[in-house]
Amino acid sequence: MRSILGRFAASLLLLSLRLGAQAGGVAPEWEIRKNISALAGSVERLKPLLEQVRPEEWVSQGAPDAYIGQWKTIRTEIGYLGISTGTLLRQPDRLTAALDTFFRIDRLQALLDSLEAGIRRYQNPALADLLRGVVSEGAGSRERLRQYVLDLAAIKEQECKVADQEAQRCRLILSRQPPKKAGGNKEEQR
Repeated sequence: MRSILGRFAASLLLLSLRLGAQAGGVAPEWEIRKNISALAGSVERLKPLLEQVRPEEWVSQGAPDAYIGQWKTIRTEIGYLGISTGTLLRQPDRLTAALDTFFRIDRLQALLDSLEAGIRRYQNPALADLLRGVVSEGAGSRERLRQYVLDLAAIKEQECKVADQEAQRCRLILSRQPPKKAGGNKEEQR
């Protein structure tokens, strides 16, 4: 039984290494870290621009109160995104960290698009342009993150499939072995 489990673990390790080598579309770890750092940098450049936004003043000009909530949510989301990117930088092979970062970026993008429209209409079109510029400069990093999430998910899915197939093969081998006789020598039972 131990030898079967040992072979199973060795097979799984070899297959996992082969899958990683075959999946030429997955960027190397250093490249992922570089991309995540660039993405985090572009998000950090949003902070000083967001400090200039005054949605409370827009309400007197007829703006909906929702802009105030969006502005506050964006600031909070940037903090959570910092935590998420930090986790992904430490563990770039974690699918959950990659997905969390991707979904937070996506949500932030949608909120910023809406806030930008408010800035343009109720405060200062030049500030809206600056905000759009910073958001646009991170577009390449966001697209690379999206592709990485897809590639990582495909690899994890394949690893699960291989592990399941190998587990089924081991179960089949074990089910074909004759049962051990009761009452035999203790050395033989080990």
